[in-house]
Amino acid sequence: MRVTLILLLLLTYQLLFPQAKAFESFVSDSVMKHGFVSFHIIDSENGTTLFDHNSGKNLVPASVMKLVTTAAAIELLGPDHTFTTAIGYNGHLNRRSGVLKGNIIVKGGGDPALGSQEFGDFYAGFEGKLAGEILKTGIRKIKGRVVTDDSYFDYQPVPGKWLWEDIGNYYGAGAYGVSVYDNTCRIHFRTSSGGSDHSVTGIFPEEYRPELNDMLMVSGTTDEGYVYAAPYSAWGWMAGSIPSGQEDFVLKASITDPPLVMAAIINKRLKDSGIKITGEPSTVRYEPGSADGFTVISEIISPSLKEIIEVLNHESVNLYAEHLVKEIGKRFKNSGSTDSGIVVIDEFLAGQGITTGALFMEDGSGLSPKNSVNARTMTDLLVYMKNESRHAEEFVNSLPAAAKEGTLRNHFRDPVFETRMRAKSGSMTRVRGYAGYLQSVSGKELVFCIIVNNFTGRSGIIVRHIENILAETILSN
Repeated sequence: MRVTLILLLLLTYQLLFPQAKAFESFVSDSVMKHGFVSFHIIDSENGTTLFDHNSGKNLVPASVMKLVTTAAAIELLGPDHTFTTAIGYNGHLNRRSGVLKGNIIVKGGGDPALGSQEFGDFYAGFEGKLAGEILKTGIRKIKGRVVTDDSYFDYQPVPGKWLWEDIGNYYGAGAYGVSVYDNTCRIHFRTSSGGSDHSVTGIFPEEYRPELNDMLMVSGTTDEGYVYAAPYSAWGWMAGSIPSGQEDFVLKASITDPPLVMAAIINKRLKDSGIKITGEPSTVRYEPGSADGFTVISEIISPSLKEIIEVLNHESVNLYAEHLVKEIGKRFKNSGSTDSGIVVIDEFLAGQGITTGALFMEDGSGLSPKNSVNARTMTDLLVYMKNESRHAEEFVNSLPAAAKEGTLRNHFRDPVFETRMRAKSGSMTRVRGYAGYLQSVSGKELVFCIIVNNFTGRSGIIVRHIENILAETILSN
């Protein structure tokens, strides 16, 4: 009798929650022996819960956190919001002699994408264009220096809860009042086919020349190389291994002082154009007051926020997310800091009736392992953005489509997902997560979030299980 009752309960459970079979297979897999999962699926039209497993339990979300940042940014700043970088000068310009007794100023406005490879065509040749605007003024000699005014944000570019092993690498680049080239330098190597011989053949941008102690080994076929360097430092080291037999292997590191690099770039362009400059490039961080009395000559306007957010969510760009948090703080608290931005985001969410007690937000990108959120909070946010946001279309379209775009281009390739799924992924060591929108075969509009922590084995196994669970959800609802 007892066995019959248990079987009946299991059958009823699977009838009510058709995706339960795939889910039970997932949680019973040995990779989840020590793991945890928070999972929630709801019908976005009527709010009915279709599946719930520990939806109120907090886990590390990795880049799923970017949904919080981008939702708040597009709601608070608007999809057409832009960032401005200006160039000009201060002091006295003798137009007859062409002598400027003062400084050339590059004034930052928090543009996350200036010179970014993600917007290559948009910013093509921006360095030469800025220098060209200076030439048009008739300046031929500068008794001063090129100075970057990077005071738009605070001088804490990296959130305090980031890991040391991340911040020297491209994905851990900090957010500055002036950022350039994704705050990423590319170190080119030639490596031997055997042994550990390797040599640096080039670096971009060439104006960035940190002192990096080379402790790299050459081994295998994968990139296991890391750079260790702190913001504003001029030194660090490279460690780990880079692949052998490469004519041009690129190791990507964070630029530790992008504002200073920006000053050096414009300094070089001006000198190459024949302008004499007596002082060395600098920033207002090093030279307080050096940008006072600024006269604008020209400006560069960024792509719109909706375009930036689309790239951010498609390609999971940490730098863009960190800029947006600081921009939110700047606009609403007059403080371009991560902490101020997070306070505003928390207030925004609470104002929409989204419970924030379960949201522990340490950054905008999800790179910190101290971030914590649960599936229910994420689905509440996604339902709000779909049903009540003034910018629902821009937000939903910023998420990559299954098997086609961004971080989902190599996943969810089963035909059942075609045109039926848009989601943000999140991954770091022992963390996998997805959150977004599904459409069932019957036409139901569904919202889901699944976050998995502390699994063992390969992450690919976790992804396959998630694919099976979501495929069942689409087919059975």
